[in-house]
Amino acid sequence: MNTYNLHLINKAKERTADFQRLKAKGLLCLDGDFFPSVHYPPITMYPPISEEGLFKSYTLPKDGLFDVYVHIPFCIRYCTFCHYPVKTGDLHEEKEKYLQALKKEMDIFMRRFGLKTIKARSILIGGGTPTYLTPAQLESFLKFFRERVDISKCTQFSYDVDPPTLIGDEGNRRLKIMRDSGVNRLTIGVQSLDDGILKMMNRPHDAKDAIRAVNDSREHGFKLNIEFIFGYPGQSYEDWIKVMNKAISLQTEEIQLYRLKVIPYGDHQGFVQKKFFDNPDEFLEPETAITMKELAILILEENGYKENLRRVFTKKREDYSHYADNQCCKLYDEVGFGLTAFSSLRDRFGLNTQDFQEYYSMIDQEKLPLNRGLVRNEDDQLRWCIILPLKNREVLKKFFKMQTGVSLDQVFRKKIERLKENGLLHEDDKMLSLTKLGAFFADEVCQQFHRPDYMPYPQQAYAQGELNPYFDCNP
Repeated sequence: MNTYNLHLINKAKERTADFQRLKAKGLLCLDGDFFPSVHYPPITMYPPISEEGLFKSYTLPKDGLFDVYVHIPFCIRYCTFCHYPVKTGDLHEEKEKYLQALKKEMDIFMRRFGLKTIKARSILIGGGTPTYLTPAQLESFLKFFRERVDISKCTQFSYDVDPPTLIGDEGNRRLKIMRDSGVNRLTIGVQSLDDGILKMMNRPHDAKDAIRAVNDSREHGFKLNIEFIFGYPGQSYEDWIKVMNKAISLQTEEIQLYRLKVIPYGDHQGFVQKKFFDNPDEFLEPETAITMKELAILILEENGYKENLRRVFTKKREDYSHYADNQCCKLYDEVGFGLTAFSSLRDRFGLNTQDFQEYYSMIDQEKLPLNRGLVRNEDDQLRWCIILPLKNREVLKKFFKMQTGVSLDQVFRKKIERLKENGLLHEDDKMLSLTKLGAFFADEVCQQFHRPDYMPYPQQAYAQGELNPYFDCNP
């Protein structure tokens, strides 16, 4: 190991002292596990709801705009880390059936609300692998999507994609089709640039294909975000440093980091969970994952990348997912279509079924395929309006009061003061935000504001210190 890498690793290991200190105070789970704070309530904790129950009393946004998500749940193969239901393999006819159902779902939604088109503020097409369609299917989908979605005020049209679908003759055809249809940003699931780790992840590409996909996408004029997973069995500090340096050399606008999650937070039990139960000794210690995260941050910062949205690092402030910012920071109304898609609205949340047959059946009955959700009460709304913006950027006090009717200076004061005393939050007269330390442990800091029945772990999973999330839970 060279001297510079050794210095970098030793510096990154300093973060484990914060990890141990905050675990002893009750902020972090005693076994070092973590639960990503993506929605509130967490995605797996929503109760059953009907279409009528969700949309009763709902009114359209005053400006008529939505952020739009479409989910296409097909992949070349199942990655070991994936916690979401998808179908794998060619499945040409199944994809045709799904696209027809998707088209019909959009029509049902528009009829329900008397819309001729859905006016988009931003768009994200995700999955699965939404480009794992033939070029003809992709073109057909984008054609009927554009007939139903007005993009005249859309500030960003993004696709989440995998490298194999972007290379070769077919890949280049897909890139051209997307670009011609108005897509201007791609998030490429690279996950690693280490062939050994990619093989363990059961990824359908190697590092060479991933780099080729990035370069081909850039040639077609897309802005690019590339994703990486850390804390995976078999990863070493030196290999992770190499991956991060290779990632930086690709000069994409955004680089996004994810920590491996063993316990499902979606609607499918990933193979990684079974592997953990069978061979827990193969998995990295939480302290190692924490060090890897800090290593990546140090390397990214040395090369001019700063954290923009949470876990996303960019050189320029303007390079970020408008869809994520609008939904999680500005809390605008977002509507989702497709299997497991969600609609995150200003006072409620609806989640589509995770079962393919139920999805098809409900649409055949002219019903939106919702099966879980929540119309938030005053307490839930207060928490939602803190958790999502705080996790991703900051809570603007003026905006919080406009959303809830309550001043942020009057709620959760014991929690907030305690978190400030421990160097995790910063507050002034305009906003509440995470400090650099708080941002590193953003998921756990935001879970301080969960209602007890929406906590990711039971109370005994935390030390009984001053930051135990079950203390002072009432607003």
